[in-house]
Amino acid sequence: MLNLLTILIAINSILLILVVLIQNPKGGGIDSSIGGLGATQMLGVARSTDFIEKLTWYLALSLLVLCIITALLVSPSTEGTTPLLSE
Repeated sequence: MLNLLTILIAINSILLILVVLIQNPKGGGIDSSIGGLGATQMLGVARSTDFIEKLTWYLALSLLVLCIITALLVSPSTEGTTPLLSE
């Protein structure tokens, strides 16, 4: 189960990196990256930037959820460790 979550986190991270790199900070985005005219005809100018922005948020939220689930599933081992704060 932990291996599956780790693989999903890696895939999600790679997709998030690619989606962020597709975006143009000046507002051009996917339209200028793919060649402009083809992307505009396929998705429309406003719809393509909305889609990429929503995809970025969904990938970021899913990465957050996957990391939290993984952290909850991993049990800390108490053998051989010293506590950070001694009481």
